[in-house]
Amino acid sequence: MATVELRFSALPEHVRTARLVAAAVARRAGVDEAVLDEVRLAVGEACTRAVGLHQAADIPAPVRVALVEEEKQFSIEVGDEAPRSAPGERAPGALPGSGEDLEAEGEDEMGLAVISGLVDDVEVTAGENGGSIRMTWPTTA
Repeated sequence: MATVELRFSALPEHVRTARLVAAAVARRAGVDEAVLDEVRLAVGEACTRAVGLHQAADIPAPVRVALVEEEKQFSIEVGDEAPRSAPGERAPGALPGSGEDLEAEGEDEMGLAVISGLVDDVEVTAGENGGSIRMTWPTTA
């Protein structure tokens, strides 16, 4: 199992680098050429989401990207350290139904919908210590 790890400051200009690295590693791992654009787009969306969460919560920690080549599959996990409340709970200090709270939630759901449309195998986790999006593609022998 080969793994490439990437950490970058939560700045939008680093998302492009993450996309390029992900596509190069995916190609080397054996992901079908026809799917590489989807890999790039999905990683870009996941990294953009993580950057936004870090910036909104003023988190200085880097965004984490792990690219894992396993037998017959290739996975990318994008992790952040932005704390999330349980579904239905409000962020601390947020007013019920406040425009800012609803706008951030809507953008988050839209980003996840885009990723789900691009990748068949997606796992999203979130909690008090941050979250991650794990995306998996099949590889050819």
